Amino acid sequence: MLNNHKQPTIFCIFGAGGDLSKRKLFPALFNLFIDKGLPERFCIVGLARDCDIDPFRKHMREAVQTFSRQAIKDEKTWSDFASKIEFICGEFGDGELYSELGKFIAAKEKEWDEKVVRVYYLSVPPSVVEMISQNLDKAHLSKERKLDRIVIEKPFGRDIDSSAELNRKLTQAWQEKQIFRIDHYLGKETVQNLLAFRFGNALYEPIWNRQFIDHVQITVAEEVGVEKRGGYYDHSGALRDMIQNHLLQLLCMVAMEPPVSFNADEVRNKKVDVLKAIRPLTPETVPTSAIRGQYGEGSNCGKPVPGYREEEGVDPHSQTETYAALKLYVDNWRWQDVPFYLRTGKRLEARVSQIIIAFRPVPHQMFPLTAAETIEPNRLVINIQPEEEIILRFQAKEPGTGMYLRTASMDFRYQDEFKTASPEAYETLLFDVMVGDGTLFMRDDQEHAAWQVVTPVLEVWERTPAFSMPNYAAGSWGPSGANTLLAQDGRNWFSPLWQRTPFK
Repeated sequence: MLNNHKQPTIFCIFGAGGDLSKRKLFPALFNLFIDKGLPERFCIVGLARDCDIDPFRKHMREAVQTFSRQAIKDEKTWSDFASKIEFICGEFGDGELYSELGKFIAAKEKEWDEKVVRVYYLSVPPSVVEMISQNLDKAHLSKERKLDRIVIEKPFGRDIDSSAELNRKLTQAWQEKQIFRIDHYLGKETVQNLLAFRFGNALYEPIWNRQFIDHVQITVAEEVGVEKRGGYYDHSGALRDMIQNHLLQLLCMVAMEPPVSFNADEVRNKKVDVLKAIRPLTPETVPTSAIRGQYGEGSNCGKPVPGYREEEGVDPHSQTETYAALKLYVDNWRWQDVPFYLRTGKRLEARVSQIIIAFRPVPHQMFPLTAAETIEPNRLVINIQPEEEIILRFQAKEPGTGMYLRTASMDFRYQDEFKTASPEAYETLLFDVMVGDGTLFMRDDQEHAAWQVVTPVLEVWERTPAFSMPNYAAGSWGPSGANTLLAQDGRNWFSPLWQRTPFK
């Protein structure tokens, strides 16, 4: 359960009429309101062109009812929340908008007789982030270093140079501790529980290293295609859209060294150490360490779906990858020569996010060959979505007179254990922004180090078009080359949809 945040807060959403506000931000803020995670003195300020407040509140009510994990139980609850929603109309390039916002904040501080936390959430296209940041600064809305916070959604730049330039521009107006680069994967309960699992228990940390772990697999698979984001996605691709941020951050959570304390900078320092230790890819190693793919026509839930090049807003000759897989090594004492296999894609067989820690086999097989025909090395499965659970796969003897081994499971499921719904990722992250906790957010050096990892792959792929695309059918698990990535090392992808093997 979230602790109560007591300091008065004004939460400003630039682009409040957009899809992110509807699906994520307002449902998350409503849930925080229901769970007493918001201060008594709290206000949401929407900033957009359309300033008709009553239709906007009605629209957000429908969004909360549709997308919130907690339904609106009565009209009083909604009216109490809706009374906290205000609106300021204007263009993001017009200085008058920021002047009006400044006057609104000053009036609230006078009314509440207290300084307030000001969160500026940029739910806007990347092209206007710099402009909004500079206008906030010109209006003196970034000067309260302990109170003013700016939140930026990905993509944070398109490559290493544009990311560095954006960071340079942002830090002209804001201190690094005021900037919150949001990655919703890091707000998921199972991802956060990796820290508790590793560093709060004595059982696994002694074997969390190259002596006992054979390899690590990280999968983030999506059933959906690009939907209505074809125009954006065709200039991004899976490597930029998912691996540079989401999957590399998951890798960091698995591979990081124990922090001295649960301090935001201490935790992020350890993540940066991991990114800097990743073995650089070169033009010579990219072909055997990176695989790309693009989905063609196929089926989803039994219904035919078009290929990527037939999607709205996509170039019919597009070379953009909708699937990417990497093999990476972390060159340090703990992980030397342990491969980390990362894969992500759209229009795959199922929606699943999963980390698998594959342990080395036992050093000596004492059982008769017939007893161990189905023996598997132990593996730890950390499911992030759709179900949040941690599963240990281990060997056990089948009941009966003979000695036959089967793989069995020990499961930890959040819903079964705690009997309560976990907060959505955005709830956790928005709360952390309001209290000023940057632990789960990307720092500028993290962002730069992550771009350094993927830049050699981007450069090779841009120089050498993949004439075989599309190369996997919608509804499959991706291109055959992804299997080769592991097969050349004598390994294979574990099925994300494996069934537990019960004793008969």
